[in-house]
Amino acid sequence: MQKTNVHRLLDAVGISYTSVEYEVDEKDLSGVHAAELTGIPAEQVFKTLVLQGSSGEYIVCCIPVAEELDLKKAARICGEKKVDLIPVKNLPALTGYIRGGCSPMGMKKQFPTYIDETAELFDTIGVSAGARGCQVLLKPGDLLEFVAAKLADLTV
Repeated sequence: MQKTNVHRLLDAVGISYTSVEYEVDEKDLSGVHAAELTGIPAEQVFKTLVLQGSSGEYIVCCIPVAEELDLKKAARICGEKKVDLIPVKNLPALTGYIRGGCSPMGMKKQFPTYIDETAELFDTIGVSAGARGCQVLLKPGDLLEFVAAKLADLTV
């Protein structure tokens, strides 16, 4: 696979990462399936979810692929009355990414980003490299700093 925008951005700032590729199954785009295919424990692979608050503002949440986002916690953390996942059809226009390939890095615009606090339990975590079938493994602290994210309790 050729380098994605995520790879180029990480290279440009000197953040160390490992790229892991896997065969995409169009019938199962779940993060758990991606984790199984890469051999990375599901608790170390984080999916990127984009939400919109009742104010109209967007936020990004990264949580372990086998977990479920707690919308009430997410709303409270970002100071919204309510948040909802954006429709999948709106993802490309807003972020530049498609479902199954959405990364917290390199979106068209940088939105407030929150990463589940469990990320700091690991030396490395995986997130999408911005394309289906490719993950980048990097230190949680590097990701937090690069996207100016905050750690938070985000799961049910």
